[in-house]
Parts: sequence; C-alpha cells; structure tokens
Amino acid sequence: MRMRLAPTTSAESSPRTAVAIALAALMATAVLAAQPSPSRIAIHAGRVLDEKTGAILADQIVLVASGRIVSVGAAVSADVPADVIRIELPNAVVLPGLVDVHTHLTREIGERLATPFISAPREALNGARFARVTLLAGFTTVRNLSAQGYSDVALRDAIEARDIAGPRMLVSGPALSITGGQCDNNQLPPEFQARNAGVADGIGEVQRRVRENIKYGADVIKICATEPALGGRTGALQQSQYTREELQTIVAEAHRLGRKVAVHAHGAEAIRWAAEAGADSIEHGTLIDEEAITAVRAHGSYLVPTPFVAEWTATKPPEVPAAMAARAHDLIEIEHRNIARAIAGRVKLAFGTDSGVYPHGLNARQFEVLVRLGLSPLQAVQAATVNAADLLGLEGRAGTLAPGAWADLIAVDESPLTNISTLERVRFVLKNGDVIKNEYAK
Repeated sequence: MRMRLAPTTSAESSPRTAVAIALAALMATAVLAAQPSPSRIAIHAGRVLDEKTGAILADQIVLVASGRIVSVGAAVSADVPADVIRIELPNAVVLPGLVDVHTHLTREIGERLATPFISAPREALNGARFARVTLLAGFTTVRNLSAQGYSDVALRDAIEARDIAGPRMLVSGPALSITGGQCDNNQLPPEFQARNAGVADGIGEVQRRVRENIKYGADVIKICATEPALGGRTGALQQSQYTREELQTIVAEAHRLGRKVAVHAHGAEAIRWAAEAGADSIEHGTLIDEEAITAVRAHGSYLVPTPFVAEWTATKPPEVPAAMAARAHDLIEIEHRNIARAIAGRVKLAFGTDSGVYPHGLNARQFEVLVRLGLSPLQAVQAATVNAADLLGLEGRAGTLAPGAWADLIAVDESPLTNISTLERVRFVLKNGDVIKNEYAK
C-alpha cells in the first residue's frame, strides 16, 4: 500500500526520506504479523457472548472463511465442511474483538516525559512495538488520535500490508491546535520559532489544515480544544482554545470531505461547543456539566471518557513526576462524579482509553472503572464493540460476530458479564481470520 506522508516543514522534525528509511528497518526487524491462517476455520466455543443482547450461547461453532465470519450457531446442528481447520475452545467465552477509539500507539508515557522531542521515524518504530502489544491484549481495531509526521498513517499502512502485527487502525495524523494550545510545541524558546504541524488559527487556516491532513492520509480529524487535564495550566481546563466558529468550520469541512471529528475537550464550554458544532465524539469530558451533557445527548455526539488515566497516574508510577501524580489524585473524584452523571444522563458512550498516556496493553483495565461509574458489564462490553464500531463507521464489520463481519474475535476464561476484569486477561485473539494468540493450544 502506498505510504502517504507530508513534506517536511519547520514544524516536523524528520524528512520524508527518514521516515521511509525507518519503516524499511521496521519491516526488516519487527516481529511480523501472523502468517495467514487457512481460508476456512471452525472455532468450537464452549460459550459465545452475544454482544447485542448479552445472551450467553453454549456449545457454538463460529465458522470463518476468507477473513470473514460466515455463521455462528449451535455445534450440534452446525454444517461444518470436512476440510476446515478446527480450533477447540471448549472452556472459553468467545466475544468480538475489542475496539479502542482513543489510542496513541506511537508514544508512551515514560519516553514522552523523558524525551519530549522524538523524530517521526522513531515514532513509527515505537508504533510497531506498541501495536503488537495492543493486539495481543485483545484490541483488534483502534482509532489513533494524533501522531507527528504522519507516523500513524505509515503504521496503519504497514499493518494493512501485513508487514507487522497490529490492530486495524483509523488514524488522524497531526492534531489540530491553536498557536500555544494543547497540541502545539510549547517547550522550545521563541528564537526557534517551533510549532507542531497541526497548528492552525482562524477560519481559512483551519479549513486548509483539515484538507492537508486528509491529503496525507488521515481517516479522522482530531482537534485539541482544551488544555490537558494532568499537564496543563491550573484553572485553564474550562476555557475553550478554539472559538465556536473555528470548531464549526473544522467539523463542517471534515464532514463535507467524508471524515469524522474527535475533539479533545475536558472543560464544559469546549464540550458544549464541540457537540453543537456536530463533532462525532468528545474525548475525555472530565469537567462535563449538565448543560454540556444535554448538548452532547441532543446533538448525538459520543462521549469517550478516559478515567483510567487519572487512576493509573495517581498510583505514582516511577515514570510519572510527583506533581502530575498529585494532580491526578486531586482530579479523580471530580472526574468520576462528572462521568457518572453523564452515564446517568444517557449519553452515547464509546470505549477509548488514551493508551500511551499510560503503558500500552493495559487498555482493558478501564472496563472495571466504567462499571464502577455506572455502566452495566454488558454496556461496558458494548461500548468497546457495537458502540465503538458505530462511532467509527464500521458497524456490521467490527465489534460484532454477525455473518459478514471481519473475523475478529477474542476468548477469555469467564463471562465478562459476571467478572468484567476477565477482559484484562485475553487468552485467544483472532484478527481477520488469522490466529494471533492461542494460550489454549496444547
């Protein structure tokens, strides 16, 4: 697949040729994707979770052909061709592959804090490692929100070409930000005149930036509309960085060109403005209030809360500065109260974790947090399957075991409806009909 990369500007740290060289090394040295499985597979599952109804179906056959699900039905009556390869999972619970709609596969917290300036080629190489970790954790589809130098576009294309192992990806490229905003380069002194590639101010500039991101391969447009919750200026979270008119322009132009929009917004003003502008998803929503909840619900936006981030950060892991851990600790109660209020307010909710702000592979730990905040276990599973697929425009293909869907499924030891934390210990992964992981094999 052709790799679409932006030319170097003063905002990017690496030229296109460096990215190409790094990806060549990546393809030569990274752990490769699983070899294609036989075209037809019959998975004999002790139990299958119906992601739509919550029914637990006993003794089922999931028939797969050419990377798609053909049928799911009782083993006793299944018409299984003689030449298929059978995979026996008699003591497992099978459910659709999980979807995380907010990841950062090209970075991770320790490196982000220790070396805030890394090249786009290095980000792409990081992505090869973290993509594999994420897939092994049971997440077969992700949406990656922000990466420099279109390194996430390159990563997506390498995975699609089967050069490396990883989840199916929708990617944003550089996130849009105002000058000096959350997603600008604010660390260097003024004499360097440094700014990130996604920086755009004013109606004409934000419109051009949307078009440029799409030109170089973005599947979705990411907007940074507020400060970060844990690393920004105290008291600034409620202020929207983009104006209402700028947000409206970005969303309108993205939708006109067939792309959805995700808005990083912690404060209520930015959440409300983004929803009123027609944003497809509001990321984080930490300080969401009743007025913002009403706007999100009325305009049909998805809320993508990320409460596991603060919980993990507050544990004072060694890679996190003490001040950031303390701020997370102070924020948890506020965030939990607001997200619980949004859940009670019946907003649409999709599962996204902000992975990369904490170590990759821990994505499923957020399920237990969401259940504590008011989701039922089935609703939590649906947030990462049918709801996430709907948000991404992948309904009927991802997040379901329906005939015709991609053959993406996982298996765990227990029903997540009785023990949601079982999703933290995925033991079998099938992606696109390829066996990625099978701890049940003898």
